[in-house]
Amino acid sequence: MLIIYMVRRASKANYCAYNRSLKALAKKLRKNMTKGEACLWKYVLKARHMKGYSFRRQWPVLDYIADFMCKELLLIIEVDGISHELPGIAIKDKIRQNELEKAGFTVLRFSDDDVLTDINGVYGKISQWIVNREV
Repeated sequence: MLIIYMVRRASKANYCAYNRSLKALAKKLRKNMTKGEACLWKYVLKARHMKGYSFRRQWPVLDYIADFMCKELLLIIEVDGISHELPGIAIKDKIRQNELEKAGFTVLRFSDDDVLTDINGVYGKISQWIVNREV
């Protein structure tokens, strides 16, 4: 028996792999962001603060909900709390990241601690990634 595994690719035609079935859960997560997510949104990503690019928060993509996504850059930013250090969660994060990257996204990860204690450093890393991509 031959099993064919198709990788979904993000494109404008499929609204960057938007998953309508996760819309209600994404809305709930937007209302209950972690402190790190809220800070990154308010001070770095909201209102095109990041080099004029528009980011969406808690955005349903493939079978996941990305903390933040920029459709123009095919960039996903994840803010990981302490629970992401647990072995089972860390493995799920790797699988998730691999699937998102196969679909054409780049995933940047930051810890809650990074965002809360060094927001300028996080801003710099995201900004540098964008500059390197634009070149």
